[in-house]
Amino acid sequence: MFFSDSPLDPSSPPRTTKNPSTQPPPSGGGGLRRGGDFLRGVGFQAHEVADYERKRYRGLDQRLVNAREMRILKKLLSMCSPEAASEPVRALDAPCGYGRFAGLLGEAGYIVFAADLSVAMVERARTHVAVPTHPIGTVANLTQGLPFQPGSFSLVFSMRFFHHLHESPARRAALAEFARASRKWLIVSYYQANPLHLLQRAVRRKILRKKTRIKMITGREFREEAASSGFEVVRVVPLFRGLHAQHIALLRKEEL
Repeated sequence: MFFSDSPLDPSSPPRTTKNPSTQPPPSGGGGLRRGGDFLRGVGFQAHEVADYERKRYRGLDQRLVNAREMRILKKLLSMCSPEAASEPVRALDAPCGYGRFAGLLGEAGYIVFAADLSVAMVERARTHVAVPTHPIGTVANLTQGLPFQPGSFSLVFSMRFFHHLHESPARRAALAEFARASRKWLIVSYYQANPLHLLQRAVRRKILRKKTRIKMITGREFREEAASSGFEVVRVVPLFRGLHAQHIALLRKEEL
């Protein structure tokens, strides 16, 4: 299912005609599997999306996180900025959520494709901010593969997804699928093992009864899993060094 203000023209990335949810898992890594609490977002309705958007980055700590993420991403996007090309330069934002990064990608010069498991999230992402071209939206279950042909995007952009994949085969399969869809670049966030952040989350689960569990991995594990899918790590930036587990990485496909 695609959402667009106009019919897709020949410059749009080729796509499969099957329903994304019925696609076979990508080769390598044994296929993508459900991980953690990621699939709890299935069925997000418009009012739930609006409520989530209103509350998610309302607190002071989360506003600081959002501001820091934006600064890091602007820097990384400047390192892989699209060069002048004869055809549109596309970026895949997956999962797109409510479109928090659509404007950032648009400002960097990309035509944005927004993909998410929730129809309501995709619809919101397409109208979140004014960009030169509103994101084209597609509903896709990232744990089942992406409904695009190989090399459809100059950049695949995936924030706050990887830490919901609790097993290495699932993470490797996700990276392999991102490598299939991308011609060159991947920006992805992951949570790197951090004792202080682990303690903080344990306290929140006990006091606030938070049920969401995330997976933290070592930097070595991340690099090994990235390399297994043909990516080299260009740069990794911690969100708040020593205080927060989230890291944002710029990866480049290795030339064959």
